Amino acid sequence: MKKLTQVKALVLGALIAVGLVVQSGSARAAGTETLTVAGGCFWCVEADFESVRGVKEAVSGFAGGTTPNPTYKQVTAGGTGHYEAVQITFDPDVVSRDSLLAMFFRSVDPTDAGGQFCDRGDSYRTAIFAQGPAQKTAAEMARADAQKQLGQKVVTPILGAVPFYPAEAYHQDYYKSSDRLAFSSVGIGVKKSVAYKRYRAGCGRDERVKQLWGSAAPFVS
Repeated sequence: MKKLTQVKALVLGALIAVGLVVQSGSARAAGTETLTVAGGCFWCVEADFESVRGVKEAVSGFAGGTTPNPTYKQVTAGGTGHYEAVQITFDPDVVSRDSLLAMFFRSVDPTDAGGQFCDRGDSYRTAIFAQGPAQKTAAEMARADAQKQLGQKVVTPILGAVPFYPAEAYHQDYYKSSDRLAFSSVGIGVKKSVAYKRYRAGCGRDERVKQLWGSAAPFVS
């Protein structure tokens, strides 16, 4: 009986050990990290990063200002201090923060302190909102690398963690929405996805990014 009890104890111990390994693996697989960046028009940043393998979601919103829960109208009117920002949720086992930060710098014009492309003003400036020392160090290294590659001063600030406020539902997934716009600057009755493509082309975003980064630009063909 004593021997049987010992065997049962050993089996139970082995099962617990296996369970802990499986649980640990599941927790690691389910683990995600968030990276908040500002790169001009949030529709464009969201569209770019949702195409990256390992990115779970990219949400358009606002960060860096003093007005809580701002509306798009308030931010674009000025005075809130907010940037148009995107919060990227990703699986670090699939894509690293270093890779995403490198992609970010190569998808914007980090030499422009007055906005991005055709969008001018404080809310369209670039920035990285680092969540903790590890992200700050990674962002600083990515910025230094970008500056070295460009041979120009990179003005994108690396700021601390701040509240992130999602933009109105109207702005989420704009780039792939089939909803039609009654009226817009790029046409009447066009789908949001079509309006987005026309806006992006007209704003000169990809043209400028390609001029700066050439083949290193990750989202420009």
